[in-house]
Amino acid sequence: MYLVPQALTHTGVSKDHVSVTDDALHSLIRSYCRESGVRNLQKHIEKIYRKAALKIVSESITDIRVDTLNLQEFVGKPLFSHDRMYDFTPPGVIAGLAWTSMASNSVYRWITLYIETALKKPFERSDKNEPGSIEITGNLGNVMKESAHLAYSFARAYMARHHPDNQILQHAQIHLHIPEGATPKDGPSAGCTIATALMSLALDRPARQNLAMTGEVSLTGKVLPVGGIKEKTIAAKRAGINFIIMPEENRKDFADLPSFITEGLSVHFVDNYEDVFSLSLNDK
Repeated sequence: MYLVPQALTHTGVSKDHVSVTDDALHSLIRSYCRESGVRNLQKHIEKIYRKAALKIVSESITDIRVDTLNLQEFVGKPLFSHDRMYDFTPPGVIAGLAWTSMASNSVYRWITLYIETALKKPFERSDKNEPGSIEITGNLGNVMKESAHLAYSFARAYMARHHPDNQILQHAQIHLHIPEGATPKDGPSAGCTIATALMSLALDRPARQNLAMTGEVSLTGKVLPVGGIKEKTIAAKRAGINFIIMPEENRKDFADLPSFITEGLSVHFVDNYEDVFSLSLNDK
């Protein structure tokens, strides 16, 4: 990694006195640095060598080895404790891929973003006389809120057309939440994910496991292209997700990715929501 020699030069530390194991570097990447680019990673590596230099001077230590066991001594507690919130996604929960901003420094990072939906109360026959409603929480920006409301309208129409006997989305009180409430989230790319989570809840049917998706959905069910395909693919792979649904118009972006990123992934490109439903919720 070229960042290590740079850090040695910038801090004036000799590699004969300080070494950082590959496992420690991997842990640094996974648990401290999830933003796009390497600036934050470079800062953390230089922080390791600066603290090591201080130890050499203040404690007369001549040989320091940084590994996963003592990494926190040099960079503090991990900022991110996990890559995957659910080992098994129940009905109403789908993994999406999106960007979030870290409030402390306005750096953007790409993550797996779980959409959770739940009924506020058990759905009863008498509820069919009441209009449905949705509450949305999770520190969402205006664009994402708008996308969520559009996905809700689309999901209701889709269910009315394909599953007319299922009245849950038409009449139930639903809560939609996107975890990590302290982290701001925005953008339209979770539209397909939100619509699928709502239909999974209504059908009481879990989605395909090891699935993540990204894509804006239109009111008529078209799946529109999104940005950050490279970063989103890396986020999915980091979380151990190997089945990904993406917009057809992003096929060219995925094709440009190096093989070490795409290896082992089953990626499906779609241009309409019918295909999203078939790939994620079809129980046949």
